[in-house]
Amino acid sequence: MRASPDGLELQRIYSARFAGKTDYRTQVWRVLAPFFGQWFPSTGTVLDLGAGYCEFINNAVAGVKYAMDLNPVVHQQAAGDVTVLQQNCSAPWPLLEGKLDAVFTSNFLEHLPDKAAVSAVLSHAYRCLKPGGRFIAMGPNIKYLPGAYWDFFDHYVELTELSLSEALGNCHFAIEKRVARFLPYTMSHGRQYPMWVLRLYLAMPLVWPIFGKQFLVVAQKPLEDGN
Repeated sequence: MRASPDGLELQRIYSARFAGKTDYRTQVWRVLAPFFGQWFPSTGTVLDLGAGYCEFINNAVAGVKYAMDLNPVVHQQAAGDVTVLQQNCSAPWPLLEGKLDAVFTSNFLEHLPDKAAVSAVLSHAYRCLKPGGRFIAMGPNIKYLPGAYWDFFDHYVELTELSLSEALGNCHFAIEKRVARFLPYTMSHGRQYPMWVLRLYLAMPLVWPIFGKQFLVVAQKPLEDGN
């Protein structure tokens, strides 16, 4: 397994990468979080995997909320109703089996050191999800970003909607929704669009194939877990 950045190095990388963009990112996630909320109950238990600055979990409507990340900044960024789990996300999770209604992750899996770590994360998620619980993943689709994908020093694992779906299937998940082109690529560079544009974009899936560079995959733990 390749050595990935430690917590303090991650803090340095993201402090530089997102400097001056945190307010805009928060606005974006206030719009995105309700969209992803359609896949878990508003009273459910949700874990934000690779939570980073906690933009998703802070804005998610859920009964119990967890944020997991190696970056120590997660403690500063998590809202008061969020329980922080600062750790390597591919190490065993300190949660009971069948506790979670959903695991959400955005732009995280590509930062893991290799595909063995991705498989470990998916296995931990499967164990901790309730039967019927969902793994919701968004991330850069290497099919549409063959060069720009590598502009970030901490990108290691190349994924598409199909390769991630296959990995989820290998961990006994059932694929519920798979979108090859969902959102545009990154909030780290480029124009900052007003929120009404984002709301309109989410409501018009016919335009996603034109602008989308990130995949969206939603997978479910079977109601009858035979594993």
